Amino acid sequence: MRVLVISCNTGEGHNAAGRAIYENLTDRGIDAEFVNMMSLMGEKVDRAVSGTYVKSTRIPFVFHTIYRIGGALSRLLFKMHVKSPVYLANRKCCGKLGGYIEEKEFDVVVTPHLFCAETLTALKRAGRLKAKTMAVCTDYTSIPFWEETELDYYVIPHEDLIEEFVNKGIPREKLLPYGIPVMKAFRTRIGREKARMIINSRENIHLDTRKRTYLVMSGSMGFGKVELLTVNLIRYYGDRVNVVIICGNNEKLRRRLNFLFSGHKNVIICGFTKHVSLYMDACDVIFTKPGGLSGTEAAVKNIPIVHTNPIPGCETRNAEFFSRRGMSCSCTKIKDQLQAARQLCKDEIMRNQMLEAQRAYIYPETCDRIVDKIMETGGNAICS
Repeated sequence: MRVLVISCNTGEGHNAAGRAIYENLTDRGIDAEFVNMMSLMGEKVDRAVSGTYVKSTRIPFVFHTIYRIGGALSRLLFKMHVKSPVYLANRKCCGKLGGYIEEKEFDVVVTPHLFCAETLTALKRAGRLKAKTMAVCTDYTSIPFWEETELDYYVIPHEDLIEEFVNKGIPREKLLPYGIPVMKAFRTRIGREKARMIINSRENIHLDTRKRTYLVMSGSMGFGKVELLTVNLIRYYGDRVNVVIICGNNEKLRRRLNFLFSGHKNVIICGFTKHVSLYMDACDVIFTKPGGLSGTEAAVKNIPIVHTNPIPGCETRNAEFFSRRGMSCSCTKIKDQLQAARQLCKDEIMRNQMLEAQRAYIYPETCDRIVDKIMETGGNAICS
């Protein structure tokens, strides 16, 4: 059996979900590949798609407007049985992706990205796709245009979301409420002090192992009011705590933070790192924007979460899903975020209730269940 996992470089969340599945497949000895679909179209197309996404998300009003228009358009076009501009744009990838799938003879194709799902749908409608297909939804809501895709299965984050997806037009029998997949590093836990010691040796930094540690994550692209949050943390705590900031790929933000906090040894600025799991192990509380993947990774790690300002749209729904079930504190104002973090550190009952809620609603075994289904699906495809 051969499996293709395809994604797009529009934020690291989709890629992380895809890599988690790919990791599990290869660990089991299954012949698998992980591919960025837009790279098949050439470097210029890949950069253009990624760049357009990043620019839109850095202006929240623009992204929110696009998201709302997309939601309204998807409902209207779905009722009219008309495909959207999103579908028509991604249909242009059919030649490259279809040729790649045929050449490599994949039995199952899995994608955590809408754009890839649209292309697979176009291939299916054209009769060019023999492989079985599976989508993995990485937000705690049905984002616009999922309903116009026509894959064999849809992995969704939780059974509480089944009715939402059904109401949007995805057949109930295709829904698999397995959760959002995370890599195996996030499914294990190291003690805080030990994690801090490992970080110091691997990252060549000095993280005081005795101090309370706040981890501030701004997503792979480096979004949010990180400077203001850090200023307020330092104003309140001084040097009594560690503040670790992960800026992702936003080099400008990293340089700006290094300049602003160069005099504070307890403020540690990191760019893109492969050791996010370790930083989570090391922290007492994480401040993070409510991406579907980052929230799931933190909840699988079972650490207290304070959700900061979301990018309006699906991240708003992610924050609502978590906070309504007691898995995080979701605050838009910095003073409320700080207050929530202080309470989570001081109030053991509040902290334990949040961690218990995370264990109740988040599924660490998601990857195993997805790969089990891929193996079952792939076996059936080979037999047929």
